[in-house]
Amino acid sequence: MRERKGKKGVSISLTEKPQVDHCVMLASWPGIGNVSLILAQYLKEKLGAREVGEIDPVDFFEPVGVMVRENVVEEPRFPESKFYYWEKEDRSLGVVLFIGEEQPRSRGYEMVETVLDAAEQLGVGRIFSCAAAVTRIHHSEETKVWGVATRTELLDEFSRYKVVLRGTLRIAGLNGLILGRAKERGIDGMCLLGEVPGFATQMAHPKAALAVLSVFAEMIGIDIDTEELEGLSKQSEMEMDVISKQATAAYIDQFTEPIWEQNQTEEEEGGEEDEDSDQDFGRN
Repeated sequence: MRERKGKKGVSISLTEKPQVDHCVMLASWPGIGNVSLILAQYLKEKLGAREVGEIDPVDFFEPVGVMVRENVVEEPRFPESKFYYWEKEDRSLGVVLFIGEEQPRSRGYEMVETVLDAAEQLGVGRIFSCAAAVTRIHHSEETKVWGVATRTELLDEFSRYKVVLRGTLRIAGLNGLILGRAKERGIDGMCLLGEVPGFATQMAHPKAALAVLSVFAEMIGIDIDTEELEGLSKQSEMEMDVISKQATAAYIDQFTEPIWEQNQTEEEEGGEEDEDSDQDFGRN
């Protein structure tokens, strides 16, 4: 591998530079619902993208423990931050996938800078990221995709793919920060956000990743087999249905009282003053 130094002196190892007409990058880190990571890893698998580089993890991560298997201590393991590449046979399009296993606890800005340094070295013309749009949507509803861009002129492209423009919002973490820095550096960027129910933010959400994948693939003009992700999406939806019903049942048990129990309570408290009885009833 060829090792290069980024603008902050961080080591980047790249094996090749794409020779295509147009090259895009999808940059991905874990986030709410793991929407971004699910999408990037699925693309890597289905496209058969090959590894073309990595960022030295020592610059961003410091292991604070080790794994022990069968009573034997393993060597410290750093989170991986790697680049993968796939291109069309006619070389009209190249796709770079950056997959970061973990967001660094500090130096996030430098991490974003390093990824953008690599993007420039690889000849990337547009940066994509994706994230979760936490909303009050019911898990059984159709998942919509929201869109934001680094330039007003790019917003017109969303109208062709039924992408929703929601005006003012905030994208937390590096999946959002990378677009802000791309804008500063004059690199076009877009973020696609898949809707995620507010009660399910701690769960993986393949349904949102599937919705984003459908839009992303159409935008850049590639065909992806989504059957496996569709299966995961349906399975996740069934799990959410169970959780939703359990949460509803728990709410009913905690904050409502059956009529027969109310009557029993009133009979037991019949000897107390009316004022106290009214107060008890008002809490139900």
